[in-house]
Amino acid sequence: MSFSSEVKESLSKIKNLSNKEAVKYELIGYLISNNTAIKNGKIVFKTENEYNINRFSKLLSNMNVINYKIDIKGNNYVITSTKPDIEKISYENEIVNYDEIINDEELLKAILRGAFLGAGSINNPESKYHLEILLSTQLNMEKIIEILSTFSIDAKRLSRKKGYSVYIKDGEQISNFLALIGANSGVLKFEEIRVLKDIKNNINRKVNYETANLNKTVNAAVKQINAIKELKKKGKFKTLPENLKEIAQVRLDNPDASLQELGKLLSEPIGKSGVNHRLNKIMEIANINKS
Repeated sequence: MSFSSEVKESLSKIKNLSNKEAVKYELIGYLISNNTAIKNGKIVFKTENEYNINRFSKLLSNMNVINYKIDIKGNNYVITSTKPDIEKISYENEIVNYDEIINDEELLKAILRGAFLGAGSINNPESKYHLEILLSTQLNMEKIIEILSTFSIDAKRLSRKKGYSVYIKDGEQISNFLALIGANSGVLKFEEIRVLKDIKNNINRKVNYETANLNKTVNAAVKQINAIKELKKKGKFKTLPENLKEIAQVRLDNPDASLQELGKLLSEPIGKSGVNHRLNKIMEIANINKS
């Protein structure tokens, strides 16, 4: 089962059917989704999720709509019913009067839950963060974005060939959305995966950083050793000041050592910057003597 299906299964089992207003607005959420259509005076809703179709039928029954039937067409469950008598919705264009509930958080959450159940999807967070809801009209898309903004969730909009899309790509905001619509088990799993993913990414960044530093150190050491060998080959090594001779010999004897380690091996230990200064001086002299 996909992560999206798991979330919808948990939502379908929410026990709030005694709240008639919440039921009504969750059903409205379904009705404004892009998977619901009006055909021959009937409502037709289709989904691949059996839990989703069960939830839809329960909402209809709770609204005293008993004239419906469920069919299986290919991979889809299709439910056809008479139109619920909901005064807040115009079935001609599926536009909802949102203004009357803009200050009722529970009803706003119910609409969001219904819209997500109706035509929402969420990627497995192990791959990428992406939650999307398809709406039937541009106005409903704008209203859903407006509702989300009241809960400080920043959603984006996209017009598609068939319908309008509201989507969220930020992991924390997706988690907040799932909590908002009551997908508690989904939130727990999403956060668990998100934390593990962040830890893995941090480890990878650290390893990459350390690898890059190691490569940089190795490359620098190789150049230093080649410069010292070049000076010896040309008989110029003996002319170096004693402090440069000493650091050069220590580098030759300890090709894998860091600058800090080299500094500690000198007769009079010096710090990393001092070692770096002396080795750079040797490099300059070697470059001069290559001409």
